[in-house]
Amino acid sequence: MARRAAAALPPEIREPLLRFTGHADRTTVDDLAAAYVETFDHRKRCCPYLTYYAHGDTRKRGIALLRLKQTYARAGWRLSDDELPDHLAVVLEFAGAEPIAGYRLLNEHRAGLELLRLSLHDGNSPWAHVLGSVSATLPALAGDDREAVARLAAQGPPEEQVGLDPYTPPQYMPAPPAGGPR
Repeated sequence: MARRAAAALPPEIREPLLRFTGHADRTTVDDLAAAYVETFDHRKRCCPYLTYYAHGDTRKRGIALLRLKQTYARAGWRLSDDELPDHLAVVLEFAGAEPIAGYRLLNEHRAGLELLRLSLHDGNSPWAHVLGSVSATLPALAGDDREAVARLAAQGPPEEQVGLDPYTPPQYMPAPPAGGPR
């Protein structure tokens, strides 16, 4: 199906997609599945969950997931309980059915998409071609977007700050051990 759809696309979108479908045609299903798990389940920079890049595993990510579900619901989409709304495949499927809202979602997650694309490219992953096609549908990175990608690459996604010692009021901190530090 991707090969047929690619034929009607502009070259900058079509060619990377055809490189991936060619790879998929030459690879057994088991080998492709194993490579998928190795790539997306074992490398933080290759996370297919787009809100992870902006929010990490923090409470803010839960709010972002809820907003995505609400966006889908407004368009008449209902996800099953076992699907996270920020998985790239889900967002791309939504973008195919709802191009305006989908384009907006992809742009909102542009820095994460670009880091994912670069990480896949650096790892010589065949999925880099798919991300190349996706990126070709979006505006070129400039200014703040470039800085966001560089910051994300250097620092990684945010970490939870709630309940951590530096942020805990002193009255809630445990008393130091008797006799001073050991």
